Amino acid sequence: MDQSASGGCLCGGVTFTVTGTFAHFFLCHCARCRRGSGAAHAANLFALEAHLTWHSGAEKVRAFRLPGSRHARSFCFDCGAPLPHREDPAGPLLVPAGALDGPPPRAPDAHICWADRAPWEAALASLERLDGLPS
Repeated sequence: MDQSASGGCLCGGVTFTVTGTFAHFFLCHCARCRRGSGAAHAANLFALEAHLTWHSGAEKVRAFRLPGSRHARSFCFDCGAPLPHREDPAGPLLVPAGALDGPPPRAPDAHICWADRAPWEAALASLERLDGLPS
C-alpha cells in the first residue's frame, strides 16, 4: 500500500513529499550515524520503491558520501538539516524521520548496530523527563 509523507528542513527552505511504501524504519547506532545526526542514533525510514518530489529548495540540497564507504547523507545547505537521499540510484530512498512534518507512517522495526552504540546510551532510560526546557 502506497503511503505519502511530507517534510522539510529546519529553516523551511526545502520541502518535499515522498510517495511509496516504507519498508523499514531503523534506529542506527553506528558511529557514522551518530556523527551525522549529532545524536545517540539516526532514525531513518527506507522506501524501496518511492517517488521523491522536491516542492521548494531543491537547489539548497547537498549530498555527502564518506569515501570508501556506503555512508551518505543529504542536507540543506542553509541550515544543515538532514534530508532524504538515495545512496544508490537503484537502492532504497532513505528518509530521516525527523525531517517529516508529522509522525512517521510506521513504527521503528529495530535498533541496528546496537553493539556500536555510544557508551552513555545505557543511562538514557533512567534520565528525568521534562516537557520543556530546564529552568
